[in-house]
Amino acid sequence: MSGLWRQALHGLSARLQPGKTLVASIPTFWLALFFLIPFVVVFKISLAEPAIAVPPYTALFEWDADLALASLQLNLGNYLFLFEDSLYLEAYLNSIKVAAISTFITLLLAYPMAYMIARSSPSNRVILLSLVILPFWTSFLLRVYAWMGFLKKNGVVNELLLSMGLIDEPLIMLQTDFAIYIGIIYTYLPFMVLPLYSTLEKLDISLLEAAEDLGCKPMQRFFLVTLPLSLPGMLAGCLLVFIPALGEYVIPALLGGSDTLMIGRVLWDEFFLNRDWPRASAVAILMLLFLVMPIMLLRNAQGRREERT
Repeated sequence: MSGLWRQALHGLSARLQPGKTLVASIPTFWLALFFLIPFVVVFKISLAEPAIAVPPYTALFEWDADLALASLQLNLGNYLFLFEDSLYLEAYLNSIKVAAISTFITLLLAYPMAYMIARSSPSNRVILLSLVILPFWTSFLLRVYAWMGFLKKNGVVNELLLSMGLIDEPLIMLQTDFAIYIGIIYTYLPFMVLPLYSTLEKLDISLLEAAEDLGCKPMQRFFLVTLPLSLPGMLAGCLLVFIPALGEYVIPALLGGSDTLMIGRVLWDEFFLNRDWPRASAVAILMLLFLVMPIMLLRNAQGRREERT
Protein backbone atom coordinates (compact mmCIF):
# COMPACT_ATOMS: atom_id res chain seq x y z
CA MET A 1 0.00 0.00 0.00
CA SER A 2 2.84 2.35 0.85
CA GLY A 3 4.38 1.61 -2.54
CA LEU A 4 1.18 2.71 -4.27
CA TRP A 5 1.20 5.92 -2.27
CA ARG A 6 4.80 6.62 -3.24
CA GLN A 7 4.00 5.99 -6.92
CA ALA A 8 0.98 8.29 -6.73
CA LEU A 9 2.98 11.06 -5.06
CA HIS A 10 5.77 10.64 -7.59
CA GLY A 11 3.30 10.91 -10.47
CA LEU A 12 1.67 13.99 -8.90
CA SER A 13 5.05 15.72 -8.41
CA ALA A 14 5.98 14.91 -12.02
CA ARG A 15 2.77 16.53 -13.26
CA LEU A 16 3.36 19.59 -11.06
CA GLN A 17 6.98 20.01 -12.16
CA PRO A 18 6.18 22.13 -15.28
CA GLY A 19 4.06 24.43 -13.12
CA LYS A 20 6.89 24.84 -10.60
CA THR A 21 9.29 25.64 -13.41
CA LEU A 22 6.91 28.26 -14.81
CA VAL A 23 6.40 29.89 -11.41
CA ALA A 24 10.16 29.98 -10.77
CA SER A 25 10.89 31.36 -14.24
CA ILE A 26 8.81 34.52 -13.65
CA PRO A 27 11.01 36.02 -10.87
CA THR A 28 14.10 34.75 -12.69
CA PHE A 29 13.08 36.62 -15.83
CA TRP A 30 12.26 39.71 -13.74
CA LEU A 31 15.68 39.70 -12.07
CA ALA A 32 17.46 39.12 -15.36
CA LEU A 33 15.58 41.95 -17.06
CA PHE A 34 15.81 44.60 -14.35
CA PHE A 35 18.97 43.62 -12.47
CA LEU A 36 21.34 41.43 -14.45
CA ILE A 37 21.11 43.25 -17.80
CA PRO A 38 21.51 46.77 -16.29
CA PHE A 39 24.38 45.44 -14.16
CA VAL A 40 26.16 44.11 -17.28
CA VAL A 41 25.63 47.44 -19.09
CA VAL A 42 27.02 49.47 -16.16
CA PHE A 43 29.94 47.05 -15.79
CA LYS A 44 30.72 47.42 -19.50
CA ILE A 45 30.73 51.22 -19.19
CA SER A 46 33.05 51.00 -16.15
CA LEU A 47 35.68 49.30 -18.35
CA ALA A 48 35.58 52.06 -20.98
CA GLU A 49 37.33 55.41 -21.15
CA PRO A 50 35.62 58.82 -21.00
CA ALA A 51 35.19 60.58 -24.31
CA ILE A 52 33.64 63.77 -25.64
CA ALA A 53 30.95 62.00 -27.59
CA VAL A 54 27.43 60.63 -27.33
CA PRO A 55 27.44 58.45 -25.29
CA PRO A 56 30.42 59.94 -23.40
CA TYR A 57 32.62 56.84 -23.35
CA THR A 58 34.60 54.75 -25.78
CA ALA A 59 33.52 51.41 -27.22
CA LEU A 60 35.10 48.27 -25.82
CA PHE A 61 34.90 46.30 -29.04
CA GLU A 62 35.98 47.70 -32.40
CA TRP A 63 35.94 46.04 -35.80
CA ASP A 64 38.06 47.17 -38.74
CA ALA A 65 36.36 45.89 -41.86
CA ASP A 66 39.25 46.81 -44.16
CA LEU A 67 41.83 44.86 -42.15
CA ALA A 68 39.35 42.28 -40.87
CA LEU A 69 40.74 43.03 -37.42
CA ALA A 70 38.84 42.99 -34.14
CA SER A 71 40.15 44.70 -31.00
CA LEU A 72 38.97 44.61 -27.40
CA GLN A 73 40.12 47.40 -25.06
CA LEU A 74 39.46 47.09 -21.32
CA ASN A 75 40.32 49.98 -19.03
CA LEU A 76 40.86 48.99 -15.39
CA GLY A 77 42.14 52.45 -14.51
CA ASN A 78 38.70 53.54 -13.28
CA TYR A 79 38.78 50.96 -10.50
CA LEU A 80 42.42 51.63 -9.64
CA PHE A 81 41.72 55.37 -9.38
CA LEU A 82 39.03 54.76 -6.76
CA PHE A 83 41.63 53.22 -4.46
CA GLU A 84 44.19 55.94 -5.17
CA ASP A 85 41.95 58.97 -4.49
CA SER A 86 40.94 59.31 -0.83
CA LEU A 87 37.76 61.16 -1.83
CA TYR A 88 35.98 57.97 -2.82
CA LEU A 89 37.11 56.04 0.26
CA GLU A 90 35.89 58.86 2.50
CA ALA A 91 32.57 58.93 0.65
CA TYR A 92 32.13 55.17 1.06
CA LEU A 93 33.04 55.27 4.78
CA ASN A 94 30.84 58.28 5.51
CA SER A 95 27.92 56.69 3.67
CA ILE A 96 28.37 53.48 5.67
CA LYS A 97 28.51 55.46 8.91
CA VAL A 98 25.37 57.48 8.14
CA ALA A 99 23.46 54.40 6.94
CA ALA A 100 24.53 52.28 9.94
CA ILE A 101 23.65 54.93 12.55
CA SER A 102 20.34 55.67 10.84
CA THR A 103 19.51 51.96 10.69
CA PHE A 104 20.32 51.47 14.38
CA ILE A 105 18.20 54.43 15.51
CA THR A 106 15.37 53.36 13.20
CA LEU A 107 15.47 49.89 14.77
CA LEU A 108 15.29 51.36 18.29
CA LEU A 109 12.25 53.43 17.32
CA ALA A 110 10.50 50.80 15.20
CA TYR A 111 10.73 47.84 17.58
CA PRO A 112 8.42 49.20 20.32
CA MET A 113 6.05 50.51 17.64
CA ALA A 114 5.86 47.10 15.94
CA TYR A 115 5.52 45.34 19.29
CA MET A 116 2.65 47.61 20.32
CA ILE A 117 0.86 47.09 17.00
CA ALA A 118 1.31 43.30 17.18
CA ARG A 119 -0.10 43.17 20.72
CA SER A 120 -3.03 45.50 20.08
CA SER A 121 -6.56 44.35 19.30
CA PRO A 122 -7.39 43.48 15.66
CA SER A 123 -9.51 46.63 15.18
CA ASN A 124 -6.81 48.94 16.56
CA ARG A 125 -4.15 47.03 14.63
CA VAL A 126 -5.69 48.06 11.31
CA ILE A 127 -5.74 51.72 12.35
CA LEU A 128 -2.14 51.67 13.62
CA LEU A 129 -0.87 49.95 10.48
CA SER A 130 -2.70 52.52 8.37
CA LEU A 131 -0.93 55.29 10.27
CA VAL A 132 2.43 53.63 9.55
CA ILE A 133 1.67 53.35 5.83
CA LEU A 134 0.01 56.79 5.60
CA PRO A 135 3.24 58.72 4.71
CA PHE A 136 3.53 56.66 1.51
CA TRP A 137 0.38 58.37 0.26
CA THR A 138 2.36 61.60 -0.03
CA SER A 139 5.18 62.40 -2.40
CA PHE A 140 8.65 61.59 -1.08
CA LEU A 141 9.95 65.01 -2.17
CA LEU A 142 7.09 66.83 -0.46
CA ARG A 143 7.88 65.07 2.82
CA VAL A 144 11.57 66.03 2.59
CA TYR A 145 10.67 69.64 1.77
CA ALA A 146 8.31 69.63 4.75
CA TRP A 147 11.25 68.73 7.00
CA MET A 148 13.16 71.66 5.52
CA GLY A 149 10.33 73.88 6.73
CA PHE A 150 10.43 72.28 10.17
CA LEU A 151 14.19 72.49 10.66
CA LYS A 152 15.11 75.89 9.22
CA LYS A 153 16.03 78.84 11.48
CA ASN A 154 12.54 80.33 11.46
CA GLY A 155 10.88 76.94 11.17
CA VAL A 156 8.31 75.23 13.36
CA VAL A 157 10.82 73.54 15.69
CA ASN A 158 12.81 76.69 16.46
CA GLU A 159 9.66 78.78 16.88
CA LEU A 160 8.25 76.23 19.32
CA LEU A 161 11.46 76.04 21.36
CA LEU A 162 11.74 79.85 21.46
CA SER A 163 8.13 80.23 22.57
CA MET A 164 8.68 77.69 25.37
CA GLY A 165 11.82 79.52 26.50
CA LEU A 166 14.05 76.48 26.07
CA ILE A 167 16.48 78.33 23.76
CA ASP A 168 17.53 81.97 23.43
CA GLU A 169 18.39 81.92 19.72
CA PRO A 170 17.43 79.66 16.81
CA LEU A 171 19.32 76.41 16.49
CA ILE A 172 21.11 75.54 13.25
CA MET A 173 19.57 72.20 12.33
CA LEU A 174 19.15 72.41 8.58
CA GLN A 175 22.15 71.52 6.37
CA THR A 176 23.71 69.40 9.12
CA ASP A 177 24.23 65.69 9.70
CA PHE A 178 21.44 65.86 12.29
CA ALA A 179 18.96 66.84 9.56
CA ILE A 180 20.18 63.98 7.35
CA TYR A 181 19.59 61.47 10.15
CA ILE A 182 16.13 62.90 10.80
CA GLY A 183 15.21 62.67 7.11
CA ILE A 184 16.48 59.11 6.65
CA ILE A 185 14.92 57.80 9.87
CA TYR A 186 11.56 59.41 9.12
CA THR A 187 11.55 58.20 5.50
CA TYR A 188 12.56 54.59 6.12
CA LEU A 189 10.86 53.98 9.48
CA PRO A 190 7.89 52.10 7.88
CA PHE A 191 10.36 49.74 6.15
CA MET A 192 11.56 48.71 9.60
CA VAL A 193 8.19 48.59 11.32
CA LEU A 194 6.42 46.34 8.82
CA PRO A 195 8.89 43.37 8.81
CA LEU A 196 9.13 43.56 12.60
CA TYR A 197 5.35 43.61 12.93
CA SER A 198 5.02 40.64 10.58
CA THR A 199 7.43 38.62 12.75
CA LEU A 200 6.07 39.69 16.14
CA GLU A 201 2.46 39.16 15.10
CA LYS A 202 3.21 35.48 14.35
CA LEU A 203 4.98 34.96 17.68
CA ASP A 204 3.50 32.08 19.65
CA ILE A 205 2.11 33.53 22.89
CA SER A 206 2.28 30.13 24.56
CA LEU A 207 6.07 30.41 24.53
CA LEU A 208 5.86 33.56 26.64
CA GLU A 209 3.40 31.88 28.98
CA ALA A 210 5.74 28.90 29.32
CA ALA A 211 8.64 31.22 30.12
CA GLU A 212 6.49 32.96 32.73
CA ASP A 213 5.58 29.60 34.29
CA LEU A 214 9.29 28.80 34.51
CA GLY A 215 9.87 31.96 36.54
CA CYS A 216 11.03 34.44 33.90
CA LYS A 217 10.37 38.07 34.63
CA PRO A 218 9.00 40.34 31.85
CA MET A 219 12.44 41.63 30.87
CA GLN A 220 13.87 38.11 30.90
CA ARG A 221 11.02 36.89 28.69
CA PHE A 222 11.74 39.66 26.23
CA PHE A 223 15.48 39.04 25.96
CA LEU A 224 15.28 35.23 26.12
CA VAL A 225 12.17 34.57 24.00
CA THR A 226 10.77 37.57 22.12
CA LEU A 227 14.02 39.15 20.92
CA PRO A 228 15.64 35.94 19.55
CA LEU A 229 12.44 34.94 17.73
CA SER A 230 12.14 38.40 16.17
CA LEU A 231 15.67 38.35 14.71
CA PRO A 232 14.46 37.49 11.15
CA GLY A 233 12.23 40.57 11.14
CA MET A 234 15.03 42.71 12.55
CA LEU A 235 17.41 41.48 9.86
CA ALA A 236 14.90 42.09 7.06
CA GLY A 237 14.11 45.58 8.36
CA CYS A 238 17.78 46.51 8.77
CA LEU A 239 18.50 45.45 5.19
CA LEU A 240 15.49 47.39 3.87
CA VAL A 241 16.75 50.54 5.63
CA PHE A 242 20.52 50.19 5.33
CA ILE A 243 20.70 49.43 1.59
CA PRO A 244 18.73 52.46 0.28
CA ALA A 245 20.18 54.74 2.97
CA LEU A 246 23.71 53.86 1.83
CA GLY A 247 23.10 55.22 -1.67
CA GLU A 248 20.71 58.02 -0.66
CA TYR A 249 21.11 61.24 -2.65
CA VAL A 250 17.95 63.35 -2.29
CA ILE A 251 17.90 63.59 1.52
CA PRO A 252 21.59 64.59 1.91
CA ALA A 253 21.27 67.02 -1.01
CA LEU A 254 18.23 68.81 0.45
CA LEU A 255 18.78 68.50 4.20
CA GLY A 256 22.59 68.20 4.37
CA GLY A 257 25.27 70.79 3.85
CA SER A 258 27.36 71.44 0.78
CA ASP A 259 30.28 69.61 2.40
CA THR A 260 28.24 66.45 3.02
CA LEU A 261 30.17 63.64 1.37
CA MET A 262 28.13 60.56 0.53
CA ILE A 263 28.47 58.09 -2.28
CA GLY A 264 25.13 59.07 -3.83
CA ARG A 265 26.38 62.65 -4.19
CA VAL A 266 29.67 61.42 -5.70
CA LEU A 267 27.75 59.34 -8.25
CA TRP A 268 25.60 62.33 -9.22
CA ASP A 269 28.61 64.61 -9.63
CA GLU A 270 30.51 62.07 -11.73
CA PHE A 271 27.57 61.36 -14.01
CA PHE A 272 26.07 64.82 -14.50
CA LEU A 273 28.76 67.36 -13.62
CA ASN A 274 32.01 65.68 -14.65
CA ARG A 275 30.34 63.60 -17.38
CA ASP A 276 32.71 60.77 -16.47
CA TRP A 277 30.38 57.84 -16.94
CA PRO A 278 33.07 55.11 -16.76
CA ARG A 279 34.35 56.27 -13.36
CA ALA A 280 30.82 56.75 -12.05
CA SER A 281 29.94 53.23 -13.22
CA ALA A 282 32.99 51.87 -11.39
CA VAL A 283 31.82 53.62 -8.21
CA ALA A 284 28.35 52.08 -8.63
CA ILE A 285 29.75 48.58 -9.29
CA LEU A 286 31.91 48.64 -6.16
CA MET A 287 29.00 49.86 -4.06
CA LEU A 288 26.77 47.12 -5.48
CA LEU A 289 29.36 44.45 -4.74
CA PHE A 290 29.70 45.78 -1.20
CA LEU A 291 25.95 45.39 -0.71
CA VAL A 292 25.32 42.12 -2.57
CA MET A 293 28.25 40.01 -1.39
CA PRO A 294 27.44 40.15 2.37
CA ILE A 295 23.79 39.39 1.63
CA MET A 296 24.75 36.35 -0.49
CA LEU A 297 27.11 35.08 2.22
CA LEU A 298 24.41 35.58 4.84
CA ARG A 299 21.82 33.71 2.77
CA ASN A 300 24.24 30.83 2.20
CA ALA A 301 24.97 30.63 5.93
CA GLN A 302 21.24 30.61 6.71
CA GLY A 303 20.65 27.90 4.11
CA ARG A 304 23.37 25.69 5.59
CA ARG A 305 21.97 26.27 9.08
CA GLU A 306 18.46 25.26 7.94
CA GLU A 307 19.85 22.12 6.30
CA ARG A 308 21.58 21.10 9.52
CA THR A 309 18.43 21.60 11.52
